[in-house]
Amino acid sequence: MKILLLLRYDGGAFCGFQTQPNGVSVQATLTEAASRLFGFPCAITGCSRTDSGVHALGFCATLAPRAGEGGEAWCPIPVARLHRALNVLLPPSLAVMAAAAVPDSLHARYSVVSKTYEYRVWDAPPRDPFLEGRAYHAPRPLTDAETARMAALAARFVGRHDFSGYMSSGSKITDPHRTILCSEVERRQDGLLVYRVEADGFLYNMVRILTGTLLEHAWGRRSEADAMAALETGDRTRAGFTAPPEGLYLTAVRYDRPIAWECE
Repeated sequence: MKILLLLRYDGGAFCGFQTQPNGVSVQATLTEAASRLFGFPCAITGCSRTDSGVHALGFCATLAPRAGEGGEAWCPIPVARLHRALNVLLPPSLAVMAAAAVPDSLHARYSVVSKTYEYRVWDAPPRDPFLEGRAYHAPRPLTDAETARMAALAARFVGRHDFSGYMSSGSKITDPHRTILCSEVERRQDGLLVYRVEADGFLYNMVRILTGTLLEHAWGRRSEADAMAALETGDRTRAGFTAPPEGLYLTAVRYDRPIAWECE
């Protein structure tokens, strides 16, 4: 048995999810807390590798003893109350929201069916100190017509495509094909402009480049033909800029089986 954790974290406090030698990561922070709690080395495996500054509202990670540690009944704490025990040991920027006992066959990353991200844009003229580091402040307000153009282009990304033109260099991915299930833009009641995208997987900086392309299209700096050419030819220069990380949130992860979350 292993335990699946549902996490929220402020990405501005971390160098990303994955453990790195020169920075505080979510994985290392959670591993240290779990190992202290149980009294033996634990292993944390995440559903994704979020970059520095990227936030999470619904990140999933498995918790298990390292090989040879813990024994069969390694978790004496009721799963529904595990969040209480771990959160005492975690910084304010990271929290366990719920937990679920899952079989060893579930892999935090490879059992994922889809992930959903949101990119949040604040386009009011003044900057908002309560959104600092939590939304991209656009250089000018977007009109309803411009927002509609963004939404129309976003819808064209739905389907299975080669997203090479929407990937930053440095990735070791060999297959750039991904299937986007939902791609939509909405204006929320709080004034934020949100791009929401669900897919069976994402390439390096893919959501941030898609967002940058949508914004440049709204501003009239990039045509729909440019955006489609980036999709059809893999030419990165035809896509838009890479939007900064602070507006990006991993909001949901869907697995190949139901997850019985517990929290009390």
